This record gives sequence, C-alpha cells and structure tokens, in this order.
Amino acid sequence: MAISVFDLFTIGIGPSSSHSIGPMRAARQFVERLRAQGLLERCASVEVRLYGSLALTGKGHGTDKAILLGLEGAAPEGIDPDDVEPRVAAIRKSGRLTLAGGPTIRWNEEKQLLFLRKESLPQHPNGMRFTARDADGRELLEYTCFSIGGGFVVDESAASKDQITLDH
Repeated sequence: MAISVFDLFTIGIGPSSSHSIGPMRAARQFVERLRAQGLLERCASVEVRLYGSLALTGKGHGTDKAILLGLEGAAPEGIDPDDVEPRVAAIRKSGRLTLAGGPTIRWNEEKQLLFLRKESLPQHPNGMRFTARDADGRELLEYTCFSIGGGFVVDESAASKDQITLDH
C-alpha cells in the first residue's frame, strides 16, 4: 500500500493520532464491515471495549468521541472540528446513535463503551473490540483491531501473523 503525505498528516480531534484518528477509523471500518456483510440493518446494539493504553488515557485523548463519530460514519479527514462537540453532545443527550447511514440504535455509553483499564490484548497496547448484536441479543459481528500509530489500524488477524497492513 502506498502512503501519501495526506495519510501521514491527518488532523485529529485529540492530541494523539493513536487515540483519536485510529479509533475513529476503526469504528467506521467496523460499521463498513457490517454493511459489506449485509448485517447493518439488523444491528440493534453495539458494544466497544477498549484495552491497554486506549483504556487508560482514552477519555483525555478524545478516544470516546472518536469512537462515537466513527460509528456514525465520520472520517478524520472529513470531519469539521467545530462539529465534534455538538455531535457528541447530541448523541449523549438523546441516548441514540445512527450507524453510518444505517439504523439508529440506543446508546448507553456507560454500558456500551467500556474502558477496560486492567486488561490488554497481547498483540498491541492500543486494542479495540467492537461487537454488534441483533434485537434478540445474538452476535452479528465481532471485530478486534489495533491503533498502531499515525492513525493507522490493523485487524487482529494481521497483528497475530505479524503481517501488518495499513488500513485507512
């Protein structure tokens, strides 16, 4: 994969690209995977678990906001920084989140965005696990990935095989 200067210098919503740009891209990729597999319209709930460094410093670095915006389909290179706070506030106030042009789901941040401060995944300290469920609570899709720096994200299979490819 070729990397351009625009890949290296994306403006993020927080002070750390690993904690904001990467998680936003990962959340968006998760929703795109749901769409690609024909599961998006069946999705009734999403749970996001953050591990290691993301769990320890994520709120201070904007990881929570990045995840919410990414689930709604925002990309770091396309979001207006002035829209971040109002969009996040609207999600939190309404308790609803619209998945990237898909269904609007209930959102309880305390129960659905988990900062697992005492847990880490073995492949990398910036681990994330996204789980989608249908209305009956059945798992539709689970996606584990890692924010490896510079806003780049690798999924679990690549990280496990030391075959890191850069997903944008």
